[in-house]
Amino acid sequence: MQIVVIDGQGGGMGRSIVERLKDALPEAEVIAVGTNALATSNMMKGGANAGATGENAVVYNCARADVIVGPLGIILPNAMYGEVSPKMAMAVSGCLADRVFLIPAVKRHVHIIGMQDKTISQYIDEAVTEIKRHCCGKPPGR
Repeated sequence: MQIVVIDGQGGGMGRSIVERLKDALPEAEVIAVGTNALATSNMMKGGANAGATGENAVVYNCARADVIVGPLGIILPNAMYGEVSPKMAMAVSGCLADRVFLIPAVKRHVHIIGMQDKTISQYIDEAVTEIKRHCCGKPPGR
């Protein structure tokens, strides 16, 4: 099972996701893909099996992932202060992964209808639980 974690900015959310995934699914291959080198580096410190940076890394790894996880901004062109290019957003939203799990980390002026009032940590825990449920119910690979 190949899980691609995508993050930008400082990679703090991605690092938390990687750490929790490695605890919950130690056998999974977790690939850290940062929109910048700092984000990738921080996720690697969280225990990812491999890491890559930039637009091509997002496109390449999304095409091979069984599961993708990251902040909601990874499907929005120009999100994260412009770090998410339109090509990156298209690679995530148009991928053939079994599942894409998005953490709703949004600006205060954006309101997602139906979103609950939870902390980022609670959303990450929920995402890891859902990924574990998804991964444990099917054999590795595609």
